[in-house]
This record gives sequence, structure tokens and C-alpha cells, in this order.
Amino acid sequence: METEKTLLNATVCLLVQRDEVQLGIKMGKIGKGCRNGPGGGIEEGETIKQSAIRELEEETGKKIGNKYITTSVEFLEKVAIIDFHNTKTNGETFICKVHFFIVRQWKGEAVDTKEMTDLKPFKISELPVDQMMPADRKFFKKILSGKKIVGIVKYGPYQKELLEEPIFIEVDSFEE
Repeated sequence: METEKTLLNATVCLLVQRDEVQLGIKMGKIGKGCRNGPGGGIEEGETIKQSAIRELEEETGKKIGNKYITTSVEFLEKVAIIDFHNTKTNGETFICKVHFFIVRQWKGEAVDTKEMTDLKPFKISELPVDQMMPADRKFFKKILSGKKIVGIVKYGPYQKELLEEPIFIEVDSFEE
């Protein structure tokens, strides 16, 4: 197996129009082989929203050509903050705080990258749960239906199994 990645702060963008969300297959270490929205680690000096836009652009093709998806800060709607408590195979643990955004307006189209492939729309009522990470199966419909949540998820090695039932609490808004 590949080396387990430690990531402490990240973003995920969910591209939503009408009754569909675009999900791709993650090719990297965290979430590898699972469907999710474009996203990744927050770099030093970036705001959370700057990171979300950069990751959206990079994972949909900006580094490899002139085709990619982009949006603006005003089109990012924060819908969740989840603390993922991850346990590695050696027993070491780390917490990754992930900020989830719904994006309803964007420009461009995605191409496959080394980070994400096969980004395509799915009906929100028919999410491909068998292709998603275990915790995502439990909260994506909630955030895609307009709810805002904070949560705690505890994963085993490689984020393949939940160590206990996740906790999700609805909130009215998030402080910026």
C-alpha cells in the first residue's frame, strides 16, 4: 500500500446545478478511488476560500492546459465543517478539518487530472453511495438539500472504515 498522507486542513467543492451534483473519482491518497468533489489541502498563506478555488481549478485541469473549472469567492457557499479523526496503520492519529462548499455558478469544464478523473453529474436523489467514502454517504444528501452542518468522523487506516458512528449537528451559519 502507499504511504498514508497526513493532512490537517482542507476544502471540498461540490458543483451543484438544478438537482445534480458533479462528483469525480479521487486519484490521490485520501479518498483514493472514491467519488467526491474537487478539493485538497489548504496551503500556508491562503484563506479557506482561496484554497477552495485553487483546488477546484487544479483538480479540474488548470495545471495541464487551458480547460478547467473556475469560480469566484462570492459563489462559494459553506455548508459543512467536518473534523475527520484519522487513525493510521501504525496507530498514529491526526485530525483534518475539512470545509465543504456548494458552488452553483462556475465557468469552464473539467479534464481528467492526476488528482481527479471522471467528474460527472449525478442526481442528488441518486447519489453513487457505493462509490463514496463511508462518512460522505451519511451527510452528503443533508448538505445538498440545503442544511449546514458541523461534524466529527472517526476513520480507520486509509479512511476505508468508520471506527464509530459519525456525529453531525445542524447549524444556522458559519463564522468567517
